[in-house]
Amino acid sequence: MVHNYVQIDPKDNIIVAIDSLPKNTFIDIAGKTFTLAEDIQQKHKFALQDFNTGDEVFMYGVLVGTAIQSIKQGAAITTENLKHASASFNANQEKFNWTAPDISKFKNRTFNGFHRADGSVGTRNYWLVIPLTFCENRNLDVLEGALLDVLGYQTKKDFAVNTQILIDKYKAGASPKELFNTDIVATQEEIHKNRLFPNVDGIKFLKHDGGCGGIRQDSETLCHLLAGYITNANVAGATIFSLGCQNAQIEMLQNAIEDRDPNFAKPIHYLEQQQSQSERHLIEEAVKHTFIGLTQVNTIERKPAPISKLILGLECGGSDGFSGISANPALGYASDLLTALGGSPVLSEFPELNGVEQELVNRCEQKEDAEKFASIMKTYAAKAVAVGSGFENNPSPGNIKDGLITDAMKSAGAAKKGGTSPVTDVLDYTEKVTKAGLNLLCTPGNDVESTTGLAGSGCNIIVFTTGLGTPTGNPIAPVLKMSSNTTLSEKMNDLIDINAGTVISGEDTIETMGEKVLEYIIQVANGEIDAKAELKGQNDFIPWKRGISL
Repeated sequence: MVHNYVQIDPKDNIIVAIDSLPKNTFIDIAGKTFTLAEDIQQKHKFALQDFNTGDEVFMYGVLVGTAIQSIKQGAAITTENLKHASASFNANQEKFNWTAPDISKFKNRTFNGFHRADGSVGTRNYWLVIPLTFCENRNLDVLEGALLDVLGYQTKKDFAVNTQILIDKYKAGASPKELFNTDIVATQEEIHKNRLFPNVDGIKFLKHDGGCGGIRQDSETLCHLLAGYITNANVAGATIFSLGCQNAQIEMLQNAIEDRDPNFAKPIHYLEQQQSQSERHLIEEAVKHTFIGLTQVNTIERKPAPISKLILGLECGGSDGFSGISANPALGYASDLLTALGGSPVLSEFPELNGVEQELVNRCEQKEDAEKFASIMKTYAAKAVAVGSGFENNPSPGNIKDGLITDAMKSAGAAKKGGTSPVTDVLDYTEKVTKAGLNLLCTPGNDVESTTGLAGSGCNIIVFTTGLGTPTGNPIAPVLKMSSNTTLSEKMNDLIDINAGTVISGEDTIETMGEKVLEYIIQVANGEIDAKAELKGQNDFIPWKRGISL
């Protein structure tokens, strides 16, 4: 972007400051010339015209708020003079046409993935250890301690110290000098290379606080979510811990797995503590089953697969005033490329689609999907109001401080992640992605609850845009962090994988950045590059509890 301020859409009557602008700065935009009435912070907005109380304010071409007091041309848009407002919507569709982007650079590309019996392809090859109730979390801790380090899967440290080497050398009669000169520190890369099972990317432990105590529907939802993880293409097998008396019964999980994959053939082992002789026997059995399972799934190797096998989760969090004009639309262009290649991008966070519902309704290929989406959005919004809140309370203090004044403003930028392609399916929470093309998945706006849901619906890789920074990851799907601005990329380089700040500086266009994003996704899917969230062991997992606690 070559100017220090920009109008995103011709319909917009507020302007984004690309750089901080002092009072009296001369503005020439959209056929209007004036000077700023006050200092405007970078990423914030100023008025293109005079507003009276009640006047509608537009950004990204959609309604984002109404003036709650008079605003002079060139004045800053703030929470003091603007309140949330969003356009009404219904399931009646308007005409929609889509022109697919040029995919010639990617048309014959493949990635090397793990092929599953159901035809899906994983970007990773994980073994899961899952409790059906929070009562079993402590047993997961024991299993984690027994397996991770010794098998070479410790990723929470920058290096590991192997004292056992000194012990072995001491027993063999080594001198103090020989002991001192022995190398006992291994880097992450060295640990990775020395794994006992080189084709197994890790063992993941999905601890949670559910499975019992809430309403029955919460346990049913949890089992469907866990079934989604077990049947995800990135998972090779699983060890399941059950206490025995909890709401989330083994049979409930088995039925949920069968619903998703009637021909399920991955190795899975169920252990029920109340049927075991002792805790010691339970752990011993779990270790042996898991170890034998690892020997089996280690035989699976990466093989070429078409790009169409990628199911891409689209996520944002810690958003700023640049997210909607750099990172999100660039990811949206990558989503459109993937759609044109036969892949499946998945747009979640329904509270952050507030105000753009009609556009998404219009993009639904099937009338029933338009109706389903409209119904879910209205029901969700009503439930938020029923507990004394509402979508208008979605923006966080960090969002507001960095220029996202209303939920509709935040949503209009967040929706850009979904690109411009037709919507091929609308899914409620935990429902499985089965159709190529853009899918809409109902999740909360909460970052971890949303990424947890994306992987549970089948995403084998996730791109997470951010303007303020976040350490969020996922146990089974690589989460690539994409910054909206270069300052963040440089400041949090240990967390950020891709920098879309080059769109702001003018080094990239939305299109060139989108192509770079897809290229990076392919390299990560190949296993050539690890997401930084993977390297740091950021395995966030929070199931969405939709009911009350009993």
